[in-house]
Parts: sequence; C-alpha cells; structure tokens
Amino acid sequence: MANQLIVRPQVPATRPQTTVAGVIFGTRPRIIIKRSVLYLATALVLYFAVIGNLMHRIDADLAFMPETPVENGSHAVNMAEALILRETVENRWTANDPLFFPTAFHDNMPNYQRGMMRAISRFTMELENQIARLRGSSAIDRDLERAVGLLQFPTDVWLFDFDQSFLPIQPADTQYEAAARALRSFNTRVSLGMAVFETRADALALTVERMAGELGSRAAIVDDHVSGDGFIIDFVSDDIFYFNKGMAYASYLLLRELGRDFEDVIRAQGLTRVWQQGLESLREASQQKPLIVLNGSGANSFLANHLHLQGFYLKRAILQLDEVARVIRAN
Repeated sequence: MANQLIVRPQVPATRPQTTVAGVIFGTRPRIIIKRSVLYLATALVLYFAVIGNLMHRIDADLAFMPETPVENGSHAVNMAEALILRETVENRWTANDPLFFPTAFHDNMPNYQRGMMRAISRFTMELENQIARLRGSSAIDRDLERAVGLLQFPTDVWLFDFDQSFLPIQPADTQYEAAARALRSFNTRVSLGMAVFETRADALALTVERMAGELGSRAAIVDDHVSGDGFIIDFVSDDIFYFNKGMAYASYLLLRELGRDFEDVIRAQGLTRVWQQGLESLREASQQKPLIVLNGSGANSFLANHLHLQGFYLKRAILQLDEVARVIRAN
C-alpha cells in the first residue's frame, strides 16, 4: 500500500482575534471617533443652521390686522396688543433664547423683535401720559400704568437672571403677554365709556412728536455707525438695521391705526397728505430685505450701504411727523 494517497484535513487559517486592547488602541477606534465627530458636526449643523433658520422669521406684513379687536375701542391700542401677542406667542419671542436653543446664533429676528417692542413701549407711554388723561392732568390709568411697567422689562431675560437672583423668574415674553392683557383691559373699558381716550389735537401732537424723537435716536445711531471707518460686512450693521426695521414697522402700524382714531383731527388740521407721507416713509424703512446688510463707504463705493438708505427714510419720516406736530401747535 505504498502508493496509497493520504489526504490530510485542511486547517483553516486563523484570523487575528480582536482584543479589548485592539479596540481601544488599534485603528478601529480612530474610525469610530472620526465618524462620531462627523455625526456630531452634522447634527449641530442641522440643529443650529437648518432648524434655527426655519424658526427664524422677520414678520413685516403690512396688511397685518388684529384678529379679535375690541369693538368700539381704540384701533391703535388693538394694534399694540395684537403685535405683542403675535411676537410672543405666534412667532415666539427669540430675544431671550439661551445658547442651547436652535436660534441662539440667529440675531436678526431678536433685534427685529426688540425694535418692535421699543416702538410699542414708547406708544404706550404716550398713551398713558397724553391720550388717556383728561386734558393731560387727570389720574393715570391703572391698566396703562401696569402695561408701561411691564414693557420696560429687559428683552433678553429667560428663566434666570443671575444679576438679580439664583431663583427662576418670569421671562420677558411672559411679562409682555401680561402687558397685552392690560392693554386689552384698558381698551375694553374705553369701549364701555369707563376709561379715557381723548382725541385731542394737542395729545396727538405730543404723541407723534415723542414717537418721532424715538426714531430720531435710532437715526443718530445709524449716522454714527455709517460715519465710522467700518468694514463692508461687520457684526454691528445688521443688528442696527434689524432693530430699526422692527421699530419702523411697528411705528408704521401703530401710527396708521392712530390715524384712524384721530381721523377727524387730522382732516380738520389739513394734515391728511403729510400724515400719509410720514406713513409711507416708515413703510419704506420697514420693507428693505437685503440678503446681507452691507456697510459700503457711501457715494464713493460701488457696494450698497443699507443702513444709509434706511436712515434716509427714517429721517424723512421724522421730518414729516414733526411737521404734523408743528402744524397742530400753530393752529
């Protein structure tokens, strides 16, 4: 049997065993770490860039009207209440978002909302001091006093304000919602003849003059920034631009509705045309929609300066509103 073929079993080749040490110190953990970093970066981009951008909204609808106005109340007060609730409830107040919210790195909407609230606050102060007092000398209305105080609350306070306390507090949007309720309470009493809303010419003149003065302070900020030696794109121009845009937009709607409240006074003073011109200037200032806010060097630059253009419309509105006040005083 010398020629008998002997077949020996094949022994499979052994694969190197993956040990714990290999997982920790070998090439595989480096791949896992790289993938983890990639997934985390993708998640952050989706969270802050995509979701944050979807939540970011500049609502400058000129056709906006209150859905549930107080019948027989003030049109302007109805508008002030509706704007507050739209920005704090429907659009969501973003000016006090903490760093872990998707909108934390989107500052145009917060600045826009701050500008709107500044205009509403100024209007409410003049409502309290001028229009809601008999000849400007009667007692201050309790609802308006509360609304004015609440609208002075800092715009960026969330659940905590460590400068004041380590305990949770009421956030800014909750304070503003309470102000809206106070305005509605006042307007309801106006509709029932239980609160004062005097459509006097001098009250209109003072209110318009003070609102124009608030716009003037913003126009001065534009002048200071434009006259500086800034770069074409910076981190300040867009903040100023969107704050002013919000202020111009809210002022436009409030004055448009105040014109309805004081329609007889405006017509009797022969101010219909200049009133409409003032509104048109505010409308123009509120409707610019640049993709990027540019800070060009004025007439000698081929690049735009959006603040310069916005400032032009603000100043024109200020002059026209001042003209309204001047004509009323002269008569």
